[in-house]
Amino acid sequence: MRYADAADLAWGLLALLGRTEAAFKRDPDLDYEARFIAKLLRAVILTPPIILIDRPAQMLPDTHYPPFLDTTLAALEGHFEQCWIVDYPWNEPLYAPR
Repeated sequence: MRYADAADLAWGLLALLGRTEAAFKRDPDLDYEARFIAKLLRAVILTPPIILIDRPAQMLPDTHYPPFLDTTLAALEGHFEQCWIVDYPWNEPLYAPR
């Protein structure tokens, strides 16, 4: 993929999530949510676009993560094939059935 095409794709996905301010920042300059979104979008762009989120509370310590994940994944609906969230059994009530 050409750089311009990749940049357009990345910008479009960031815009979809309302996170374009993170586009030109380096990893140390990102907050937890922006870093999570960067990693998530990298997974979305790969082929096949299958997402595995392992213990989201560790990646999003300052965020009420169940609604954040629901909103983020809903915005990306149609951009990935499958998504698995792996978490501790006692956190199961935090997630809506999918």
